[in-house]
Amino acid sequence: MSPTASFAALLERFFTERLMTQRQVSSNTIASYRDTFHLLLEFAQKRLGKAPFALALADLDAPLISAFLDDLEHNRGVIARTRNLRLTAIRSFFRYAAYQEPTSSGQIQQILSIPSKRHDRRLVDFLTRVEIEALLAAPDLQTWDGRRDRAFLLMAIQTGLRLSEMTGLRRRDIELGKGPYVRCLGKGRKERCTPLTPQTVKVMKTWLKEPERGELDLLFPNIHGGHMSADAVQYLVAKHTDTARLQCPSLKEKRVSPHVMRHTAAMELLQSGVEPTVIALWLGHESTKTTQIYLDAHLALKEAALAKMTPIDVPRGRFKPADELLQFLKNL
Repeated sequence: MSPTASFAALLERFFTERLMTQRQVSSNTIASYRDTFHLLLEFAQKRLGKAPFALALADLDAPLISAFLDDLEHNRGVIARTRNLRLTAIRSFFRYAAYQEPTSSGQIQQILSIPSKRHDRRLVDFLTRVEIEALLAAPDLQTWDGRRDRAFLLMAIQTGLRLSEMTGLRRRDIELGKGPYVRCLGKGRKERCTPLTPQTVKVMKTWLKEPERGELDLLFPNIHGGHMSADAVQYLVAKHTDTARLQCPSLKEKRVSPHVMRHTAAMELLQSGVEPTVIALWLGHESTKTTQIYLDAHLALKEAALAKMTPIDVPRGRFKPADELLQFLKNL
């Protein structure tokens, strides 16, 4: 393997062997990593004057990677979160390269030491119970797509499934008998089952009476029977949110997206007293640290904690029971 072909061969094996065969990552991860390296190779070509296939591993050093990340922010206008996402993909490749090309370990360690960029973390957006009811009442149930949209929104809000998990559901993935649940293949190709409420079961039983469209057995197909795209889901959420705002003014102050449905499911569970560890399992989180964002956004929990605090103007001290005789006279 020649030095000039080393990087090209490594990158191809990283995708085909490491990601697809060994780790069997999702198509969304493949797409994200693909886009990252497409942008990186374009940047390297402009900076170094080399065609992507002619690049050597040594050409992609820490200064070039840092310059690429800065270019993403300053010239492409990406936010820090997106910058960090690109860096994650680059780190994953160079960890793989460290095993394949140990002679380049010094260069690789410099790249792996590039820090992620810190950024402000906003509180998550979620819908209140009144807003949920307004949104679910928005679709026109006299039309096929209106009935589909209501079933879709209810399923998303109740289960907290990701957008890709929702659009990939098939009719065989839902069980509406005793112990109703929906089964999905989630992030990291991990299968999980999520229980369904009686309300969701009722709506889904009605929806499943609709004639199937297409041959893919999709639970929520588009009008032609194929997969709903991310843009199509975003459109239907925006469309019904606009309708719901006419009846629920508080929605005018919120930006409602498909991922807000997931946040809403988590907050509904939290407000019902479900432990964060259970919520993490419910949502398919790798770590309970991810679920911390919902605790941060839960104002009621903070207010309850505040109510338990000793007021500033109350002197501290150990509890002393009242004199028995004085207590007797007080109770007369």
